[in-house]
Amino acid sequence: MATSVELAAMRRAIIISASGLGATSPNPAVGCVILDAEGRTAGEGYHLSKGSPHAEVNALAAAGSRAAGGTAVVTLEPCNHTGVTPPCHQALLDARITRVVIAVMDPTSRGEGGTARLRQAGVDVETHVLEEEALTVLGPWRASLAHHRPVLHLVLQTDGAGGPTAPGTAASAEIDVLRHTHDLVISGDGSAEEGRTGSHGRTFRVPLRPLSHAPATALAELKETGARTVLLLGPSRLGDALLREGLIDSLTLFQPVPEPSSAATAGSPLLPSGYALSRVTRVGAQLVISARLG
Repeated sequence: MATSVELAAMRRAIIISASGLGATSPNPAVGCVILDAEGRTAGEGYHLSKGSPHAEVNALAAAGSRAAGGTAVVTLEPCNHTGVTPPCHQALLDARITRVVIAVMDPTSRGEGGTARLRQAGVDVETHVLEEEALTVLGPWRASLAHHRPVLHLVLQTDGAGGPTAPGTAASAEIDVLRHTHDLVISGDGSAEEGRTGSHGRTFRVPLRPLSHAPATALAELKETGARTVLLLGPSRLGDALLREGLIDSLTLFQPVPEPSSAATAGSPLLPSGYALSRVTRVGAQLVISARLG
């Protein structure tokens, strides 16, 4: 069972892993903390972008010789294959790590996963530690793998009757926050840009032409970019079409705060069928309504 020190280290690893959001795709955003043999933090690291060192390698570099006999606390199972970078499970073995604590298992493992390789080498491995908390960062990446397409988040400003309007101040501020955690931002005319300009690795591609209004074609175009998360700004023909076909995974609606006494239908959010509320709050004179599919 994970100790209180390891749980604290895992939460730290989850927090720093979010530093890679909007930059690591198609790779996941992963964080790692190295504890020395006495359980003291020796180093930490996160994955920055594809082609750059993984979280474990960055954490081991910070820990140096203090990693020997210590514990690696990592949000995702260490990889077991050689790609652009060497396998992380081997880096942990080379550093003489004796215990590894993992939050989420890697669904992309090829053959035996990193966990099996570590155990075969005599390393003590504990899995599924704070998994649900780690999925607050890794969830969209894992969902993208399961759906075989990027996870789609649509933002809409609505009027008092639920009809779409141009984004107001509150919606624009929220978009500025969201764009930093999404790989691509699609404007109403279908044009695309990186959420954070120049943040991705060399293999990431930004569409040079506006996306098709046809959902199947647009999704195929987005899949080729390497994006895992896409923010769509409505209203748009593409966003409307994706919403009708139930392909929008997350929805954020902005609408004016209604009068305290009004007709039952006035100001009611037009939440599409199949979506469940995940957050409702107020920002200035706007209600912010967030929902997830299913």
